[in-house]
Amino acid sequence: MGNSSKDDSASDGDTSSGDTPPSKSSLYSEGEKVLAYHGPRLYEAKVQKAELRKKEWRYFVHYLGWNKNWDEWVGVDRLMKHTEENVLKQQALDKKQGVDKNVKSGRSAQTKPKSSTDAKVEKEDLKNNVSKGKKRKSESGVEDNVSLEKLVKIQIPSTLRKQLVDDWEFVTQQDKLVKLPRSPTVDDILTKYLEYRAKKDGMMTDSIGEILKGIRCYFDKALPVMLLYKKERKQYHEAVVDNVSPSTVYGAEHLLRLFVKLPELLAFVNIEEETLTRLQQKVLDFLKFLQKNQSTFFLSAYDGSKVSEGKGKGKDD
Repeated sequence: MGNSSKDDSASDGDTSSGDTPPSKSSLYSEGEKVLAYHGPRLYEAKVQKAELRKKEWRYFVHYLGWNKNWDEWVGVDRLMKHTEENVLKQQALDKKQGVDKNVKSGRSAQTKPKSSTDAKVEKEDLKNNVSKGKKRKSESGVEDNVSLEKLVKIQIPSTLRKQLVDDWEFVTQQDKLVKLPRSPTVDDILTKYLEYRAKKDGMMTDSIGEILKGIRCYFDKALPVMLLYKKERKQYHEAVVDNVSPSTVYGAEHLLRLFVKLPELLAFVNIEEETLTRLQQKVLDFLKFLQKNQSTFFLSAYDGSKVSEGKGKGKDD
């Protein structure tokens, strides 16, 4: 997942513990507050589990202020003690990435995007940055539009979460773009899923068809507003012309970003709880379908030529 950026930043973070030989005693204890690398930045986290695997300590961490979907197992090289000195290193990394360090200590999910935007929220450009009704760089202070408790929970499979991180790294760190038009397109994928369900269920259900129409509609509307990184906007204006639907141009990479945003979008729709539960189940089934076909639906490498063409420094995120 974030190994390339992580390794680069580790040199800045002086994570000497990564060179420590395997030990029977863990460096970090369960319940301990730590700093953890994710992408090019450090985040406050809590060690929830510690296990010795193949002579190496592995830690299950929860990033404070983040949805538990981001919880993960990490090695000792990804962690640092939560000391005053290391917090200063964390702030230095934020400053290096052009983030306002004053917001770093913000505890609500609404303020997190400021400090954690690029590495975690921005990694999908989707989680909390447009959540709460504000865009990534917005200073509007509109923070309480949606309460976290009311959000629909969409569990994205772990391999797809890693796909999101790789996606973020390709675009924001390596200056690469998804080559357009994609094949299969979003429309193709939705059609394939409909055929898959019809074959599995032995019939074509109206509810599945309606949900897929809704996903397509949400994708077409949301893509230019909240599913693109800054570096992708020029490409969008070149690729989507003459009333062409984005779902006939873009593919799985951008479709997956929609599902990170979907809880925020659905929070503004008046849906009965029972319907919402069914929708959750259908969305999870679709995500499992994406996961099952991950190797054919998703690119393993992005195109490095487009983003660099005529790209000035001011364009950089």
